[in-house]
Amino acid sequence: MTATCCERPGCDGVIEATGFCGTCGRLPHPEGPPAPPSAVPQAPSAPARVWALPVFDFPDPRTRILADPHFPERDRRCARCEHPVGRARQGRPALASGYCPSCGHRFSFLPGLKDGDLVAGRYEVIGCFARGGFGWVYLARDRHLDSLVVLKGMIDEAQAPMADAERRALIMLDHPNIVRIRDFVAHPDAHTKQSREYIVMSYVDGPVLNDIRKESARGALPLGEALRAEHVAVCGVRILAALGHLHGLGLLYCDMKPENVILQPGQRGEEEASRVKLIDLGAVHKMGDRDHRVIGTQGYQVGPEELKERGATVQSDLHTVAVTLTRLLDVTADKMNRRPGDDRVEVGLESFRRLLARAGHHDPDRRFASAAQMSEQLEGVYREISALRDGTPHPHPSTLFAPTAGLLDAGLSVVPPLERWIRGGWSPELPPPLDLGSPNPIVAALGLPVPLADPDDPAAVILAALDDRDPGRLLDTRFPDGGDTAEIRFARCRAHLEVGDLDGMDADLERAAELLGETATRDWRVRWHHGLRALATGEFAAAEREFGAVYDAVPGEEAPKVALGYCAEAAGQAGRAERYYQAVWCRDHRQASAGFGLARIRLSRGDRAGAMEVLDGIPPASRHSDVAGVARVLTLSGRLGGSLPDARLLSRAAGRLADAYVDDDARDRLTTVIQEAAFARIRADGGPLPADGGAVFGRHPDEHTLRLRLERSYFALAEQARDAGSRCALVDRAHAIRPMTIL
Repeated sequence: MTATCCERPGCDGVIEATGFCGTCGRLPHPEGPPAPPSAVPQAPSAPARVWALPVFDFPDPRTRILADPHFPERDRRCARCEHPVGRARQGRPALASGYCPSCGHRFSFLPGLKDGDLVAGRYEVIGCFARGGFGWVYLARDRHLDSLVVLKGMIDEAQAPMADAERRALIMLDHPNIVRIRDFVAHPDAHTKQSREYIVMSYVDGPVLNDIRKESARGALPLGEALRAEHVAVCGVRILAALGHLHGLGLLYCDMKPENVILQPGQRGEEEASRVKLIDLGAVHKMGDRDHRVIGTQGYQVGPEELKERGATVQSDLHTVAVTLTRLLDVTADKMNRRPGDDRVEVGLESFRRLLARAGHHDPDRRFASAAQMSEQLEGVYREISALRDGTPHPHPSTLFAPTAGLLDAGLSVVPPLERWIRGGWSPELPPPLDLGSPNPIVAALGLPVPLADPDDPAAVILAALDDRDPGRLLDTRFPDGGDTAEIRFARCRAHLEVGDLDGMDADLERAAELLGETATRDWRVRWHHGLRALATGEFAAAEREFGAVYDAVPGEEAPKVALGYCAEAAGQAGRAERYYQAVWCRDHRQASAGFGLARIRLSRGDRAGAMEVLDGIPPASRHSDVAGVARVLTLSGRLGGSLPDARLLSRAAGRLADAYVDDDARDRLTTVIQEAAFARIRADGGPLPADGGAVFGRHPDEHTLRLRLERSYFALAEQARDAGSRCALVDRAHAIRPMTIL
């Protein structure tokens, strides 16, 4: 039977019999992978093993049997009234079994099975090796199948209703990131002699995440390598896949914590990667159930006020995930072993912190709406950190922002206008410095990515049919009665911005907020358009606040970081701008606006090689590939402050021009730029240029040769002039550069 490959980007797993991918734990996309917009050239997807967790060794489970199982006094509470029981008092030793002094209910915290017990005539107990949230966990051998299993019982018989809930939940569950149930059996308790029920589950080898957390906190390497932020992110994606499956069945997990997740090690030398498994589903709770108590762990679960007001919800589940991942992130090498100046992945860690802050927000309405929504942003954070770490791009199309044809650049990508040579004021011996200009604020606001329309908005289909290149037509369009929606108003905001009507933009933005009602204050699209409005008027601090709020809401997206990078650059904060641009650029080389911003900042420091590294990274299939060719020529041949390019750089510039895709007029102007730089270099050095520039300035050109070539170039530029005055100025420049001759 041919295996069906998972179509999720970055995953090389196969779809198992459960219908879920055995590696990423998610359902295949219902219609295959999401198709990117046709106008966007797509780069190859991330490397196949990018989502793999480390493969590590783990000891034989028999070595982990507890010699003296002990239930901590601090955790002993009556199952009926939650009164503290089994505590030492006034010199009397703590009792592991007895009666609750508050309600009289009997309690026992002793293991009910012992080594050698045969349960249901099939499962031979090896020993107690763990304590779950609600019962002891035993390792046993299935005599029928000669395989290891896990038996889990309740600590107290009063908790049997919870066992029933766990049973019902586990019967329904069939997911690669959730432990599988195999059987339900009963056996007399060794102490009370009463029959107790046990759940038989598949044995999952590997440490719980809490053990990994503890080992990492003391500097050990529980995974065979240091725990990194990427590992935590991958675990989070797998956990969210499992919770999303539960939520789809109308169930809430409620007790997510590092003790309830096992990292199952993969097999060395084989394709099977390490996997994440959720265990101990004793706290599973039905959505909307307000009659039964919600079981959870203090410090992970939301506060009692929220539970009293709302009960258990998807948002309360996501809160526990946020706390779990925060505890793990705090003991990663990125957090504990960070050295001064080691900020390579700092923006990625900032994105991770913002994601966890949203998921664990004190206001449940500000948390993510679903496990899938949180997972989507966490995947973006993972790609960002991985790309910053290893320098390998991990691109993926955004589901929230449309690609933009705009480019945040007004210097490097621009072929010099004819006015440069007409206006004068400079000599070929010292040509003008390289133009590093970034676009003005209004152009930048229009060049930032556009949020995709909410597909559930009634006007989404109408807006998709309109030509967004004609803002006037959009503003003149009269929508049918009842067609006034937030998406229409957002589209009108951008149209007003394009025609320069900021008052109209304010009015439509206010109307969008009215249509959204009480959700407007937490809708990131409102903040995004407020940011565009502030940016258009050069209010960079205000724009940064708005874009920062968008970053808080969707930390896995690239668009807010591009916007924040531009704001920082425009405000003269080159270091901050570089970090944001770098994070976006490393993740996706198609993000040319970030690449050009990064190149500008490097050139401002005199780092011509660093700028060329970025510009050379823009893929040939990019819509900005042609202007990147122009930028490469200008970067290699331009004057940086008082620094002229040397012969090697000029030779490279000539070669890049030969490969550039430009029209004849642009080629003539760029040829002239290179020749002027070569002429200035010769005049400064007082000798010929030891380079081979081919058709641009010839083999080993001297001053006489370059004067002749520049003369021809200026005459060629004169043919581009549109008026007599300009043409005369260029002809005069040609005559001035011509070498002296004796008749």
